[in-house]
Amino acid sequence: MSGHSKWHNIAAKKGKTDAARGAIFTKLGRELAVAAKNNPNPDTNSKLADVIAKAKAANMPNDNIKRSIAKAAGELGDKDYKELTYEGYGVAGSAVIINTLTDNVNRTAGDVRSAMSKCGGQMGATGCVSYMFDAKGVIVIERTVALDEDAIMEYCLEAEADDFTTLDDCYEVYTAPEKFSSARKYFESKNVTFLEAAVKMVPQNYVTLDGDKLETFKKMLDKLEELDDVQEVFHNVDLPDEE
Repeated sequence: MSGHSKWHNIAAKKGKTDAARGAIFTKLGRELAVAAKNNPNPDTNSKLADVIAKAKAANMPNDNIKRSIAKAAGELGDKDYKELTYEGYGVAGSAVIINTLTDNVNRTAGDVRSAMSKCGGQMGATGCVSYMFDAKGVIVIERTVALDEDAIMEYCLEAEADDFTTLDDCYEVYTAPEKFSSARKYFESKNVTFLEAAVKMVPQNYVTLDGDKLETFKKMLDKLEELDDVQEVFHNVDLPDEE
């Protein structure tokens, strides 16, 4: 893992601009509302409970979370949001998976295709790169004096997690997708604070880009993440620590 987290950087997270946080909260708000549309009770809606954990890990205020859930019955109205995943390539054959939540498939597909093509990338067919990734539950926990490796190992065994990695500033716990919700609940019962908590597409191998290729790839990521319909972007590029 090169000694740094692929999912989380505490210093970078704390330094996010208000605008960046606002954009993240907007996307999470839509995800919360869609998850809550048919059942706003997280005790009986595990998907909603997972999204709430994800929102809390992103430091989304509780009032925002409650408002987003309340929107489920009202503001969404008859809008039919669909979860769609696109796959494709960035510069130098790098692999990209884009998760979207949209009420207009044609708009979203066009926007994603445009963002990629402007930065030397291209959309591909379903399955063109997903075979290079594994779906895994990822729970990132800040490393503290009170929470040492022995404690994390014991928690992982109890939570039936697959594995964990110790990094400079955090622990990364990995679970099978179907075990993610139960593992998340277990760690919550231990009053552990999450820095990340979600099912993610984890690349089997990372590629390194240098110079202009790296800058072009980062521009493509920015363009994709700026799109309102894009919820998450996964890729196999080993970004420098500051990213």
